[in-house]
Amino acid sequence: MTLSQIPNIITVIRILLVVPTGWLLWEMRYVDALILMSIAGGSDALDGWLARRFRWTSKFGAAMDPIADKLLVAVLFVVFTIQGHIPLWVAIIVLTRDFVIMVGAGIYRLLFERISFEPTFVSKANTAMQIIMLLMLLLSFCGFGWLSDLSGRLVDPFLFYVLAVLGVSSGIDYVITWGQRAWKTGRLDRGARN
Repeated sequence: MTLSQIPNIITVIRILLVVPTGWLLWEMRYVDALILMSIAGGSDALDGWLARRFRWTSKFGAAMDPIADKLLVAVLFVVFTIQGHIPLWVAIIVLTRDFVIMVGAGIYRLLFERISFEPTFVSKANTAMQIIMLLMLLLSFCGFGWLSDLSGRLVDPFLFYVLAVLGVSSGIDYVITWGQRAWKTGRLDRGARN
């Protein structure tokens, strides 16, 4: 093992934290779930910083880092929705957006070329809001007095609506951006064959 693999190892650890975090949440052990989610969030920042600072980047890390984030977010959304803490319509928007993006990326790769993982600004804002909302929702169940009360009041309904708007707009943004790229790539391929 070389030092340059440290960000990848951290990413794998983050993926492994998804199951126990989801289980703790399911068991309503909210403080423990918050601790694991904080570790996952901190490790995400750490592996990104290490990759940029020391140029320890890799194709594996570029592909798996967003997948690790999405797995954790998806599990938390599903558990919170089953528990009745997130409205079904919010979960449907969040999970459908991610599903459409994954299917679209797969089709693009199959028909055209490999995909470089380049999240748009709207997508980054959407992901950040998902994590903020989940953290604040989790905080609201931790019994931390005024902090939990404030978190709960901000999440429902304010952050639910913000997240819905960002989810729809970032989904549309991805469809338009990658649709245009597919159109241009397809035209170039047809032009090269003629």
